[in-house]
Amino acid sequence: MMQDRFVLPPVLLLAVLSWSCVAKAQNPTAVQELQLSAFGGVSGVFTGLSGGKNFSLTGGADLALPPFHGLRPTLEVRGTYPTDRGLVVSQKSVLGGLRVDLLLGHRLHPYGDFLFGRGSMNYGEFGYIYGAYDYQVTTTNVLSPGGGVDFDLGDRLTFKADAQYQRWASAPTATGTIFSTVATAGLVYRFNFNSRGNR
Repeated sequence: MMQDRFVLPPVLLLAVLSWSCVAKAQNPTAVQELQLSAFGGVSGVFTGLSGGKNFSLTGGADLALPPFHGLRPTLEVRGTYPTDRGLVVSQKSVLGGLRVDLLLGHRLHPYGDFLFGRGSMNYGEFGYIYGAYDYQVTTTNVLSPGGGVDFDLGDRLTFKADAQYQRWASAPTATGTIFSTVATAGLVYRFNFNSRGNR
């Protein structure tokens, strides 16, 4: 019995070390365990209300977590701000959520995401009349599934093409909701904290 007590801890330590080595072996050596990046771009927003459109700026940041079986979960936060009010309504939002990257092992990085946050709709100087109400500004929850692709231009710079399909609540419609589409093109900058230059 005493011998078992002395043998068990080294066996457990060996098992943990073996599992750690296997997990590291499954991940490409050129992939950092954590990766911080920031992005910015221009967006075309189709507001979903009476054909309204906005030209907007979108920016955000991603914290990529350790890869797992060819997938990389990422925490994302982003904001979209209109540079014009549009003819009907302008939309701005701050969203956060989960993104999952598909690791293909080359310069093209497709991903899907699901974001959630708050947004406001500004109906301009004259408002938006629906029924007995004249809407000026509404603030509501926003659900935003989407996806896109990043294309490496170099070690730290990437081109981004992204699309989001958004559900806005508390809108001046019969259902009380609208569905917007946001298409974004921009650049991503990856911060590299690894002295060996690994991604």
